[in-house]
Amino acid sequence: MLSRAAAVLLPLFGRLTVTREAGGPFPAGSVFVANHDSLADPAVVLAALRRVGVTPVVMATAGLWRVPVLGRALVKGGHIPVYRRTARAADALETAARAVRSGRHVLIYAEGGLPPREDAACAGPRSFRTGLARLAAATGASVVPVGQAGARRLASGPAAKQLAGVLTAPVRRPRFHVHIGRPVHLPSGTAAGTAVARRAVGAAWRQAADAVGEPVHDDASTGHASPAYTSPASASVRSASRS
Repeated sequence: MLSRAAAVLLPLFGRLTVTREAGGPFPAGSVFVANHDSLADPAVVLAALRRVGVTPVVMATAGLWRVPVLGRALVKGGHIPVYRRTARAADALETAARAVRSGRHVLIYAEGGLPPREDAACAGPRSFRTGLARLAAATGASVVPVGQAGARRLASGPAAKQLAGVLTAPVRRPRFHVHIGRPVHLPSGTAAGTAVARRAVGAAWRQAADAVGEPVHDDASTGHASPAYTSPASASVRSASRS
C-alpha cells in the first residue's frame, strides 16, 4: 500500500529517475539500505523500488505509527516499528529477521535518523548504526545499497520551510534520482560489515547526486563526509527509467 501510494503521488511533486547496477530480480529476502536526509526520501525510495518490482517491509521510527491514516497503513502493510533507545529496540531486528527468512524484502535506514541541517543540499550518508550488519549476519541476506538524491529539494529544514517546499513542488518540479547498487554480502564482524555497507551506500549516493546535478564534496566540519568509494560497475550503468 505504501509503495503504491508513493508511486502514484510522487510524480505530482517532481520528476523521478532510477538506475540500477544488476539486472533481473533481487534475491528473495534481500535487505535494502538507503541514505536518509529528508522526511520525503522514503516516498522517493519506495516509488523507485516499486519500478524495479520491489515492495519492501520498511523499518521506521515507531512514532509514525501514531500518525492518523499513515499508522493504519503501516500496520496493514506489516511494516516494522523501531523503538529507538528503548528496551524494545532489539524487537525490530528480530521482526525484520523473520520477514527476511520468509522471503520478504526489508528496507532499513542505517543512519538512525535525519541530519540536523536546514539547507536543501544533499550530503553523503552519515555514520551507520550496527543494526544492518547484525541483521545481515543473523540471516545471511544480501544487502542492496540504495542512494537517493533530490528529496531535500522537496522537504528540508524547519516545518514551515518543509510545508512551503511541498506546496510549491508541483510548480517547481524538482528532480529526484535513485541509484540501486549491486547486491553484496557483508563481511563477518559488525564493524567491518557496517563499514562496507556505508561505503556501498555512499557510492550509490554519489551516482544519484551526479544524476540530479548535486555537488559531491567532503564536509568534515558538519560530519557529513562523502564516503570515498566507487562501485566497479557504476560507471557502466545507465539504465534509467523516467517518469
